[in-house]
Amino acid sequence: MIALWAVLGIAVAILGQVFVFRATQPGNDGFLPASYDSAAALRIAEESFGARPDSDPLTVLVARTDGAALAAPDERRIEEVSRRLARTKVTMPRTEDDPPFTQDHSQVPRIGAGMTAPDRTFRLLSVELKGNPEDPGVQGTYKAFREQARAAFQEAGLRTGFTGGLAATVDTADAEKTRSTVVGAVVTGLIVLLHVLVFRSVFAALLPLVSVAVIGGAAVGAVVMASMASGIRLAPSTPGLINVVLMGIGIDYFLFLLFRFREQLRRHPAQSGRAAAAEVAGRVGTAVTSAALTIVAAFATLGIASFGQFRVLGPAIAVSVLVMLLGSLTLMPALLAVTGRRMFWPSKALRREPREGVAGALGRLTARRPVALVLASLVLLGALTAGLAGIRMDYGSGADGERTAAVETAAEISRALPAGVSDPASVLVAAKDGAPLGPERVAGLAGALAKVPGVGGVAPTVVSEDGKAARIDLLLTVDSGGQQARDLVSGPVRDTIRVHLPAGTEAHVGGTASVFADIAVAVDEDLKVIFPVAAVLIAVILLVLLRSLLAPVVLMIAVGLGFAATLGASALVFQHGLGRPGVDFTLPLVLFLFVVALGTDYNILISDRLREEMERPGPARAAVARAVRHTAPAIATAGLVLAASFGSLAVSPHAGTQQTGFATAVGILLSAFVLSVVLVPALAALLGRSLWWPVRPRVRGGEGHRAARPETERVPVG
Repeated sequence: MIALWAVLGIAVAILGQVFVFRATQPGNDGFLPASYDSAAALRIAEESFGARPDSDPLTVLVARTDGAALAAPDERRIEEVSRRLARTKVTMPRTEDDPPFTQDHSQVPRIGAGMTAPDRTFRLLSVELKGNPEDPGVQGTYKAFREQARAAFQEAGLRTGFTGGLAATVDTADAEKTRSTVVGAVVTGLIVLLHVLVFRSVFAALLPLVSVAVIGGAAVGAVVMASMASGIRLAPSTPGLINVVLMGIGIDYFLFLLFRFREQLRRHPAQSGRAAAAEVAGRVGTAVTSAALTIVAAFATLGIASFGQFRVLGPAIAVSVLVMLLGSLTLMPALLAVTGRRMFWPSKALRREPREGVAGALGRLTARRPVALVLASLVLLGALTAGLAGIRMDYGSGADGERTAAVETAAEISRALPAGVSDPASVLVAAKDGAPLGPERVAGLAGALAKVPGVGGVAPTVVSEDGKAARIDLLLTVDSGGQQARDLVSGPVRDTIRVHLPAGTEAHVGGTASVFADIAVAVDEDLKVIFPVAAVLIAVILLVLLRSLLAPVVLMIAVGLGFAATLGASALVFQHGLGRPGVDFTLPLVLFLFVVALGTDYNILISDRLREEMERPGPARAAVARAVRHTAPAIATAGLVLAASFGSLAVSPHAGTQQTGFATAVGILLSAFVLSVVLVPALAALLGRSLWWPVRPRVRGGEGHRAARPETERVPVG
C-alpha cells in the first residue's frame, strides 16, 4: 500500500503540477452567469473586438529621465521603440528544472498607442500579453518583455514604469516570495516541534506531514486531470484552497489515528503493531469517514451556486476530500502497521500509563460541573457574537499590500490622470437593428457618461471592424478595485446608460469595477441559498451517522454558535476595533468552508468517543470524563496545528488575507477548545445516554471492558 501511494500518488501529483495552469481560468468575469451586465459586456468584447479570455493587459509609463516634459522628438522616439517592440518576439526563459511538458509562452506583445499626460510628463502605452497570470512561465515571459522594453527605452534616453494587471501580479508575487518562504518554514517548524513535544518521537513528528503532502498532491493532481478531461476550468485560487483544506483535515485524521494507536499499544503491550493498526483503523476509520462525508456534503452544496467559481470550487474540494479520506483509510494505517511501536521512538511513554494531566482534570470537571461549563461557554460565545451588531461587508480591494514598483507607477499616473486610466470601465454598445454603429450614433451616450460624477474622462469611441459594436472607455477618478468604483458603475453609470441608450442598441458595462460589482451581487444571492441547504444536508448526514435525533441537533447548534462567534470576533477586531469599512465579503464563505467543516470534524470525533464510552457499564458522566480524557489531547493538538497554519496568513500586508488568517485561527481554536472539549461534552453529561435517543448505546458488560477501563472512571458524580 505504501509503495502504491509512493508511485501512483507522487506521479499524479507531478502531473497535476505540470498541468495546473492549463486547467485554471484567469480572471473572474468568465465565472459570472450570462445574465449579469459585465458578462454580457465580455461577450460583446470577444465577438466584436477580439478580446481574449486569457489576455493579460498592462500599462507601460514612458518618461524622460530628467523629469522634463516630453518634446516632439521624445514622442517620435517612443513611437519608434513601440513599433519595434511590437514586432519583437519575447522568448520565455527556461531553466534546467522545468518539467518536460512545460508550455512555451513565448509570444509577440500587442502594443497600443495609449495617451500622453496633460502636462506631458509621461506617455502611456497599453500592452497585452496572453496566458494565465499565475503561471510562472507567463510571469517569466512578462519579465523578459519588461527587460527588453526597459533596455530599448533606456537607449533612447527614457525611463519606464510598469503597472496594472500582469505587472501588479508579478511584483506582488516577487515581494511576498521571501515572506511566504520564511512564514512557511516557521509554521512547518512549529508543527514539527508541537508533534515532538506531544509524542516525543521523530517519526510521529515527520510522517504526518509527509503522508499528508503525498495524499494532498495526489488529490490536487486528480482534480486538475479531471478538469483537463472535462474541459471545466478551475479558478486560479482553487488548487491553493484545496491544499489548505487537505493540510487541515489530513493532519487532523493522522493525529486522530496516532493518539488512538498510542492508546491501543499502551492498553495491550503484547499486541503487534499490525494488529493494533488494524483495530485502530476500524474504530477511528468510522469517525474519520463520517467527518469526511460531512465535509464533502458541505462543499458539494457550492455546486448549486450561480457564481462559477463557487460552482466549480465545491465539487473540486469534495473530490479532493474523498481522495484524502482514501489515503486516511489506507496509507496512514499502513504506515502505522509498518512502523508499529517504532512510530513513537525514542519515547518510552508506551511502557507506562500516562499521568492524568490537564485532559483528565478537564474530564472530571466536566462530569462534576456541566451546568457551569455550559453557561461559561455560552457567555464567551455570546460576547463574541455581539460583534455581529452592525456588521458590514467590505467589497473593496483597497490600496493595501506591498508598496511595489507597480503600485508606485500607478500612483505616478494618478497624479496627472484619473485613477482609473490604466484600468478603465468599458461601455460596450452593440447594434440590434443591423444598422451601422458609428461614433455619431453613440455620441449622446458618450457625452452623458462624461457628465457622471466620478468619471474623470471619456476616451474616443472605438468602433469594431464590422461596424456593429462600439466601445466607450470611462476613466474613473477612483481606484477601479475599490468600493467607490463598484458603486459608481453599478449605480450612476448604468442608470445613465438606461436613460441615454440609442434606439436599436444594447449596452453593457465591463471592466474590473463592473465585474466585482456583479460578483458581490452573485455572492450575496448564493450565500442565501448555500448556507441553509448545507445546514440541512449536514444535519441529515449527522442524523444517519449518529443514529440519533438529539445528538445532531446539539452538534449543529454548537457549530452554529461557533460560526457566529467567529464572525462576530472578526467584526469586533477589524470593523469596530481597527475602523475598517467592514469585514471582507468572502469571510462568511471562508468560515463556512474551513471553520464549520473542520469544527464538525472535531465534534464528530468527540461524539464517536462519547458513544463508545457510554457503551461501557457505569454512570454516563464517568463515560464523558473518559471520553474527554482520551480525545481532548488529539483535538487540542490538531486545533493548535491548524490555528498556527491559518494564523500565518495574518502577517500578510493584504487586509482580506489578514482577516482570513485571524478569523480561521480564532474559529478553529473556538471549535477545538470550547465547542468540542467543553460545550459538547458538558451537554452530554447533562443529557446522559438520552443524547442518543431514540437509539441509545447498548451497555456492554463483561470482564474485558472492566479490565480495560482506565482509572478516570472513578469520577464523583453530583
